Amino acid sequence: MSPINKILKTTLICVITMAASLNTVKAQNWMFGVSAAGNLNYMSGTTQRLDNAYFVPTAFHNGTAIKPFGSLLLEYNPGKTFGGILNVGYDGRGVKFDDVIAPCNCPATLKTNLAYITVEPSLRINAGKTDFFFFLGPRVAFNLDKDYQYTQLKQDDRAGEFSAINTTIFSGQVGAGYDYLISSPASKTAVMLAPFISYHPYFGQDPRTIESMSLTTVRAGVALKFGKARKSDLVEVNPIVVPNRQVGFSVRPPKMGATQQEVSETFPLLNYVFFDKESNAIPSRYIVLSKVDAGNFRESQLQTAQTLSTSGRSSRQLNVYYNILNIIGDRLRTNPNSTIDLSGASDNGPEEGKLFAQEIKEYLVSTFDINEARITTQGRTKPLVPSEQPGGTQELVLLRQGDRRVDITSTSPELSSEVGGDLMRPINIQSKIQDPMDSQLIFNVDGASDLLKSYTVDVSDGSGNVKTYGPYYSDKAGVSGQTILGTNKQGNYLVTMNGITKSGELVKKEAKVQLVSQNDVIKKGYRYSILFDFDKTKTIASYEKFLDEVVSPLITDGSRVIIHGHTDVIGLEEYNHTLSHERAMEAQKILEKSLKNSGKRNVTFKTEGFGEILNQAPFENALPEERFYNRTVIIDITSSN
Repeated sequence: MSPINKILKTTLICVITMAASLNTVKAQNWMFGVSAAGNLNYMSGTTQRLDNAYFVPTAFHNGTAIKPFGSLLLEYNPGKTFGGILNVGYDGRGVKFDDVIAPCNCPATLKTNLAYITVEPSLRINAGKTDFFFFLGPRVAFNLDKDYQYTQLKQDDRAGEFSAINTTIFSGQVGAGYDYLISSPASKTAVMLAPFISYHPYFGQDPRTIESMSLTTVRAGVALKFGKARKSDLVEVNPIVVPNRQVGFSVRPPKMGATQQEVSETFPLLNYVFFDKESNAIPSRYIVLSKVDAGNFRESQLQTAQTLSTSGRSSRQLNVYYNILNIIGDRLRTNPNSTIDLSGASDNGPEEGKLFAQEIKEYLVSTFDINEARITTQGRTKPLVPSEQPGGTQELVLLRQGDRRVDITSTSPELSSEVGGDLMRPINIQSKIQDPMDSQLIFNVDGASDLLKSYTVDVSDGSGNVKTYGPYYSDKAGVSGQTILGTNKQGNYLVTMNGITKSGELVKKEAKVQLVSQNDVIKKGYRYSILFDFDKTKTIASYEKFLDEVVSPLITDGSRVIIHGHTDVIGLEEYNHTLSHERAMEAQKILEKSLKNSGKRNVTFKTEGFGEILNQAPFENALPEERFYNRTVIIDITSSN
């Protein structure tokens, strides 16, 4: 029987056998698809006779190469412990042998192009309830290509076909893979991407009936599979209908007390300058001075007491940040031994990135008379800590705006942050806050985090004026009482909570509250901000020493500490809410541990994660610097005194 006939017969038997099982199983257990991989082949042993007419003068022993593998696949996975996989495809097993020296004292090479049609039925073994699986089974391969190429310096090259080839190979394999569902969880058609790796030992893989060539292969690749989604693949809906009465709702009016608060704020100085698309010039929103004005500029001018509302955006902080180049120029001028590094990044290439850095260097040298030897520049395609990650596909425009920038770093202690890392030394600002974070109307939604997907809150003054806040996800949320009152001295309001349960039902709860404009009492407090890299929570670890040694000593017995976490608008709302909450809670844990070690008691924490909620965000989200400053945890400390 010819090799082709053997291939067709074996394939047909496997397909008929598995197809016959369709009558006894549900079709949703079956998937079909394709796979592609690379075979890392290792040949050992000895070969010297290439065909019936030619012996090489020097024997070859070991060889390696990576060759392609591709297959059609059929898979049966009932979701239990065992299943089955059938692959039928092309299997490249060629190698290039290690070069040898022929008797003529000249180098000789040998390459093989061995290839097979392979039929690989495997037993699939699922690893519990995870998407990880193992597989093992036999391999039947039919020779498709047996070409070789031999070269020897000073002689003619030789090409042909190996003699004495085993036309049929019986061997085995063992491997592992992981199923990633890439289709919508609600789709009736499941599409899976399954990376895998397998090991094919040398047992039974002798390519020839003569000599001692033996082949071992490691295969790594990915399979794309299609099938009818099982019920377990679809979005799980909680079958328990949650009665409305299980969700509690109440409101707490702002506490009577301070409507103004003097705050000593330690403001982190973001060490980035962002460049606009298709421009190498420093953007006009950054404050650049004339040489005369630069001579009169002092960093301390930015520490003057100012007034702001925490319910609005912090234009005051942005004004400080937009003086970043002048602050650095003043610090370099004041500390003549300090140096800085400017690393520009552009997705157009490192050449444009270096142009960004040179623009900033030129400004500092020409305007602040800084010796150019104290400033180094370099260009990159990606910044030192990029926001856009490999393989990312979502909101790339916003991420790339944040990566088109110059990173300003320094090892000089006069410039660098006391918490370490690459941030510049922060600025201390004395300010007076008109609407402190603790004078809020608090929404208590008992069970929200367990029972609700999300909820919003409508506040109505009874005259048809309704303001909506949210969405929220935690059991507590708040809005500034003064924001609701506006210019009114007092008012009666109907507060309506509109929630959606995890089973998709609407929950509506109402409460009434009276708001009264508070007295002008002044308290003193401290504020600190922590900035995070994109989608990271672990940045907090670099601040542990700072929180322990700088922030914690300012917290006295009986103090109140308010910790709010925020994110930018990139990503899913619910994910960002969780991320901001994790950041805020991690800061609280570090402070609680420090306070316990120092023996301080009766400290009250109010910790919330607001995610990307716009009416709570410290900044807008239109510009990359605003989004970077929104990736933050803000800590407010009000002393018991």
